[in-house]
Amino acid sequence: MKNRKLRMGIIGGGLNGFIGAVHIRAAIMENEIELVSGCFSRDAETCLKSGRFYHLPDDRIYLNYKEMFEKEALLPDGERMDFVAIVTPNHLHFEPAMLALEHGYDVVLDKPMTWSLEEAFKLRDKVIQTGRTFALTHVYTGYPAVKEMKARIARGDIGAVRRVLVEYVQGWLSERIELQSGNNAGWRTDPKTSGKGGAVGDIGTHAWHISEYVTGLQVKELCAELKAFVPGRPIDDDAAALLHYDNGVTGILHASQIAVGEENNLHIRVYGEKGGLEWMQQEPNTLLFKHPSLPTEAIRVAKGSPNLSDLAKWNIRTPGGHPEGFIEAFANIYRNFALTVRAKAAGEEPTTEMLDFPNANDGLRGMQFIETMVASGYSDNNKWVKWAE
Repeated sequence: MKNRKLRMGIIGGGLNGFIGAVHIRAAIMENEIELVSGCFSRDAETCLKSGRFYHLPDDRIYLNYKEMFEKEALLPDGERMDFVAIVTPNHLHFEPAMLALEHGYDVVLDKPMTWSLEEAFKLRDKVIQTGRTFALTHVYTGYPAVKEMKARIARGDIGAVRRVLVEYVQGWLSERIELQSGNNAGWRTDPKTSGKGGAVGDIGTHAWHISEYVTGLQVKELCAELKAFVPGRPIDDDAAALLHYDNGVTGILHASQIAVGEENNLHIRVYGEKGGLEWMQQEPNTLLFKHPSLPTEAIRVAKGSPNLSDLAKWNIRTPGGHPEGFIEAFANIYRNFALTVRAKAAGEEPTTEMLDFPNANDGLRGMQFIETMVASGYSDNNKWVKWAE
């Protein structure tokens, strides 16, 4: 493993999807990883066509993931895959991830981690039991500006945190497009495949996760309102919550997929005793630092930018004026995951920078977030609910 690329297999990610191609492009960006095998779709024609698109030989394109694990294990050390990326709908996360760990493979998994909280506990425990490396693709914490935000809060630039405001709004589900073909809204709006949370699980988890990541705090309880605005939709498409974090810090979270005209607007503001920090995903290279008696400072995050934290520098690729984007943020997760796998294989301790990616504990907390939001959001009085255990 020392003098070669890590070999990646993938489950899901057929050419008729979106996120699989993002994963593959991100994984190979740092020249640490190569794609060697895949089970791209349950449809045989789509699976074969997708594998050939990525120039895989037919004997490394599998029609089901169980066959993939078994046949890859029979290959010599110099050929078989080292880890698997799972980019399927939520209800198809748990079983292949568990099976991969049981077969000795490291895992990269799309969020949310599982379909249910019960599954999340079992998967987290399996990761601990096997000692394998596990990454969850909460992609937005991969942006260098978000890492700079985290570093500045940790070193006290804004003083003790008081208030967190985070929202993630989209408009693509403002009509019931899941009844049409040619989109991936169907499984996202069906509780049988998405789990209990609609907008909460799809994008609300990203908003919650980035708030805990940058502040270093954890939500202890919340009071939520969940609603399906589009008639006939069986699951939430809009959610809002008041949050109580550690140390008396309070927050407000809003996640909506019916905000007409919005594209992918993730926006977080954190206010402390001495100042505030603000970041917007649609302006990814700028972090705003708000001072009490000075003009707002625009911190530009790029190679060569002065006074950046080591954490941000570790994850920067492009010079000023060239935005670090969505695929690059994914690539930071894959790069850090790959370096961690390499370090562990060599009997070395991964560095703090290498370990800077969402893990199984983040995945479990994400499912607890969904569970808590649903418990509060559908209660009679939208009551305060303690964090699900």
